[in-house]
Amino acid sequence: MEVRKTGALWARGGRRLAGGLLAGWRERNRAAWPRWSAAWRVRMARARGQGTTEYAILVGVLVVIAILAIAVFRPKLQELWDAIASGINGL
Repeated sequence: MEVRKTGALWARGGRRLAGGLLAGWRERNRAAWPRWSAAWRVRMARARGQGTTEYAILVGVLVVIAILAIAVFRPKLQELWDAIASGINGL
């Protein structure tokens, strides 16, 4: 099989090998991996918590809007409710 040099990486049959540049990177950063992993887990937990908080705020705002709409349109809603009730009683 032919081996040719392409840039800083070695290629064999068009595929880049995991050795060379990547192997050195792995060895240099092996000790730092637990720290990066812990930081990533914390970041993801914050992102999940942020999504939950945004959802709770959105639901709260919608509830307030619904309460205000019912308070403002109460007379019209009462008329509509009475019309529906009389229509059902007329059956």
